[in-house]
Amino acid sequence: MADIRKDEAMTLRAAPDAGVRPDGGAAPAAERRRDAERTRADIIDVATDEFANRGYSGARVDEIAARTRTTKRMIYYYFGGKEQLYLAVLERAYGEIRAAERTVDVDHLEPVAAIRRLAEVTFDHHEAHPAFIKLVGVENAQQAEHMTHVARLVDLNSSAVDLLRGVLERGQRAGMFRSDVDALDVHMMISAFCFFRVANRHTFAALFDRDLLAPTSRQHYRTMLAEMVTGYLRRR
Repeated sequence: MADIRKDEAMTLRAAPDAGVRPDGGAAPAAERRRDAERTRADIIDVATDEFANRGYSGARVDEIAARTRTTKRMIYYYFGGKEQLYLAVLERAYGEIRAAERTVDVDHLEPVAAIRRLAEVTFDHHEAHPAFIKLVGVENAQQAEHMTHVARLVDLNSSAVDLLRGVLERGQRAGMFRSDVDALDVHMMISAFCFFRVANRHTFAALFDRDLLAPTSRQHYRTMLAEMVTGYLRRR
C-alpha cells in the first residue's frame, strides 16, 4: 500500500487535473484541493451505485474505476481500500439524511408541527434516495460489521435521536405529549414506515397489486405517517 500511495502521489503531481494547468504551470493549492474534492465526490457517487446494487461482496473497485475518470490505484490513494471506500459511501449517505433533518427549524415550531415536519423530511428523503435504502439493506445483510467500528457513523446517527428527544421533551412540558415516550422508538417508527414503503415496493405490488410509490397515493401516505406518529404521541 505504501508503494501504491507513493506512486499515486507522483501520478497526482503529474496529472493535469491534479495540480498542473494545461500551460504547464502549477495550479494554486485551493484549485488542487477543489480538484481532489471533485474526484473524491465522483468516486463516491459511482461507488454508491455499485455497493447499493451489488452489495459489499459483489461490488468491484475495478468497475468503480472504469466508470469514473480515475484508476483503481487512485481510488486506493484517496480511500485506502475497498472497505474504507464503502465506509465513506455509508458516511455520506447517512450524513445526507441527518443534514436534511437539520434543515427543520424545530425550535421555532410548536412540538406537534416539528414532529410532523421531521417525519415528512424522512419520508421525502427516503423516496428521493432509493440507493440509501439499498445500502442500509446491504449493511444489515453484513450484520453491520463495518459501520459498528466507525465512531463517526454512530455519533452522526445519534444526532437524529437527540433532535427528536428535544422536541418530545418540549411537547411533554407543554402537556401535548405522553410522558412515557422514547425518542429512539419514535425514530424507529418514522424510519420503519419510510423504509418499508421504498424497500418493499415491488414485493408489496406483486402480492397486493398496489404501488406504494405511485404519485397518486404519495400525499395519502405522507399524511398517514404524520398522523400515525403524532397520534401515538398525544397525551391520553
